[in-house]
Amino acid sequence: MLDTRFLIIGGGPAGLSAALAATKYDIDTVLLDDGLALGGQLTKQTHKFFGSKMERAGTRGFVIGQQMVSELEKRTNFKPYLNTTAAGFYEDGVITAVRAEKEWLKFKPDAVLVATGASERMIPFPNNDLPGVYGAGAVQTLMNLYGVLPGKRVLMIGAGNIGLIVSYQLMQAGVSVAAVIEAMDKIGGYFVHASKIRRLGIPILTRHTIVRAIGDEKVEGALISKVDENWQPIEGTEQKVDVDTICLAVGLSPTLEILFQAGADMKYVPELGGDVPLRDRFMRTSLPNVFVAGDAAGIEEASSAMLEGQIAGLSAAKFIGAQISDFDGKIQSIENELKSLRSGPLPEKVRKGLEKVIVKWG
Repeated sequence: MLDTRFLIIGGGPAGLSAALAATKYDIDTVLLDDGLALGGQLTKQTHKFFGSKMERAGTRGFVIGQQMVSELEKRTNFKPYLNTTAAGFYEDGVITAVRAEKEWLKFKPDAVLVATGASERMIPFPNNDLPGVYGAGAVQTLMNLYGVLPGKRVLMIGAGNIGLIVSYQLMQAGVSVAAVIEAMDKIGGYFVHASKIRRLGIPILTRHTIVRAIGDEKVEGALISKVDENWQPIEGTEQKVDVDTICLAVGLSPTLEILFQAGADMKYVPELGGDVPLRDRFMRTSLPNVFVAGDAAGIEEASSAMLEGQIAGLSAAKFIGAQISDFDGKIQSIENELKSLRSGPLPEKVRKGLEKVIVKWG
């Protein structure tokens, strides 16, 4: 049994931010991550962040990850376990994990943060199992981590921020993007990202969907069409697109198996990506010593995940017993920053979703 005051599951933007917040107040912190390096999604994000100084605005995502890891490496009360997957959360508070697929670990922390991020959604269509059909995260991993091009000509499915950003990154890498198609009647991402790819000549086709992938042994094209008010393809509007790669950027779902195991109160909230845990303004779940942050709390941007991680890290440290001067003021300052990030028309569904899950525990 390995003792630690604070155990964080997930080394992405939320987990790293929480670790920085907690270790600042002398809380011994262990972080588990199934990757070979810390940073999570930040490691493949080459675009510059928006926001303010608190979200490290103007800095590229992978550099933000490097900065946070560098800061944590200087702290003697922080210990990461890489290539380690949290495997079980038991009634007595014990958390088990597997490291490198051969070593079994057990922890009994005073407080836990679940910052496990999200998994990519896929959509069903004929031939969607052909080589050449990727999720947007896989494309980012290939290009931005390993320097491998997924193909020569890509059809992007989904005009949210991820679809728009990855389309731009593909063009930067020398890959042609035939089109971005979106079933909704408007794009779901920021206009600044859409403008960048439009200037490069990439058409964005709203009210369109993919009908099927074309090819026998691999992707050789795609059939797309317009959709009606019931999201069904309109007969006679089909058109073939010559591509060798189909990239799906159709949303994310919170990764929450460990919280289901723990028995936290959950609620299905489509605006936040699916099942999410109920929590209070301090990111505390129905389990008094278990906190949540980032995409595990609801799908948002990495900037929001970092701020939620700060709240969770401060709240967990206070729960454990750290003396934090002006704790309420610090939390309020971060909440104000989150409110600013979530203002405007695009995050409206996030605001509606949060109204359904933020509670005040008795």
